[in-house]
Amino acid sequence: MKKIIVATDYSAEAENAADFAAAVAAEQGHELILFNYSEISIHVLNARVSGNAIDEILEIYHANLNKAAQALAKKYNVKVTPHLASGNFYESLVNCINQFEAVAVVMGMASKSVEQDLLGNTTTSAIHKLQFPILAIPITTKYHGFHKVLFACDMEKGVGDMVLENVHELATAFGATVEVLYVKDKINELLEAEEAEHAAIDKNFAGINYYYKNVQSRKIIDAIQDEIKAIDADLLVMAPYKYGFWDSMVHRSKTRMMASGNDIPLLSLPS
Repeated sequence: MKKIIVATDYSAEAENAADFAAAVAAEQGHELILFNYSEISIHVLNARVSGNAIDEILEIYHANLNKAAQALAKKYNVKVTPHLASGNFYESLVNCINQFEAVAVVMGMASKSVEQDLLGNTTTSAIHKLQFPILAIPITTKYHGFHKVLFACDMEKGVGDMVLENVHELATAFGATVEVLYVKDKINELLEAEEAEHAAIDKNFAGINYYYKNVQSRKIIDAIQDEIKAIDADLLVMAPYKYGFWDSMVHRSKTRMMASGNDIPLLSLPS
């Protein structure tokens, strides 16, 4: 039984992501770890309240998380384990990943806004900072299966075997068809990348339904969003790089735009 971490702060987008993850877990037979990061308010600490009072606050945090986990488990008939964390958010999340040997983290995304483009949010920051599979769920998205997967990759830089294996495993589990999309502004670079990388993808994608599409465009994000609509994709998969072609993807503001500007889930796989 695979374990998936769902991060929650009880917001509307987090609740939607939890429902999405629970629906997937129920279908696939996975277990959920409901992760909540809470810390004692600095105002409480400055007030020098008693240790007993702090313990009471922590008990409330635990009770709220246990209640949410039980409700989710009952609603979807899945196993849900609550995990309360404090301290540094990202360190706590990594510790949770390691403790439960999780395969992915699911996080919610609020509606696109100017503030998100400029400042980002916890989900887009996690995608940027953590070398771990993260599934970002838009607040309006419900789970209806993964039938069409758009895999946007950089053939010029090469795609790691682990990424390809993850995509293959996903397509197999959900019976999905995968479109391998490569966007480049020069036609000769498209052709060179096609010759170099198709063999590796063909080898790793044996046994699943997939096909290629190369697009010549200077506007990477626009091209991907257009393709999402064109094929009516259920899921966007990306393996962003730290330099070169994917600069516009891993640059913090652009990553935020990609994650928060879509109406379908984004699965970020570390390359």
